[in-house]
Amino acid sequence: MRRVIGIDVHRTFGEVVIWEDGILRHAGRVDMTRTALEGMGKSLRSTDEVVIEATGNSMAVSRVLAPFVARVIIANPLQVKAIAQAHVKTDKIDAGTLASLQAAGYLPQIWTPDAETERKRRLVARRYQVVRHRTRLKNEVHSILHAHLIPKCPHADLFNARGRAWLAAQQLPDDERAAIDRHVRELDRLAEDLALLDRKIAQDAIDDSAVNRLMTITGVNVTVAAGIVRRSATSAGSAARRSW
Repeated sequence: MRRVIGIDVHRTFGEVVIWEDGILRHAGRVDMTRTALEGMGKSLRSTDEVVIEATGNSMAVSRVLAPFVARVIIANPLQVKAIAQAHVKTDKIDAGTLASLQAAGYLPQIWTPDAETERKRRLVARRYQVVRHRTRLKNEVHSILHAHLIPKCPHADLFNARGRAWLAAQQLPDDERAAIDRHVRELDRLAEDLALLDRKIAQDAIDDSAVNRLMTITGVNVTVAAGIVRRSATSAGSAARRSW
């Protein structure tokens, strides 16, 4: 007999509802820890289907439960909301909705990457975060200079050797000078992090034919190509896995 287990996942717990033979049954809560999830997995049947919504910890939950059941499906939360609007919303109702939609064949799924693809995506995402942080620090330095009516740096890059020498010669209050010095030190640290991430991304790209093909386009380096490939894989996988 088919069973679908819906779990409304939160940061510290998940509300569990079981769909079986058209009937929903609340099965309590499970803590969002590896030990608790493995214990729950051992209580399930090998033919069960487990449904969760995409959240920050959904991939980890999926990896823990997958060995115990037939499949773990990760649903697109925005599309689930659009399909199943409830006047009353509780964790139990949300978990039951997931189970019911899967049982009826209407669950909008997301693409689930394998572990290696997920690792590569994390590298690209972390590089993006470092670049954003670096840009924010540079903008803060420019804002300090602007606030004290200091003209634009005559050099192409305020943060290369010549630009920094010009920056050090500007007259600023002591607290603003200290703030700029902190930002410049942080920029140097981020440059080291960025170089390390770039090396790891490049190493992964050596044997990736898609990345190598993209790099034949003028202006597309290994980092840009890797980012495009990771995003394209996500979009293509999502389109292939839609079931509604």
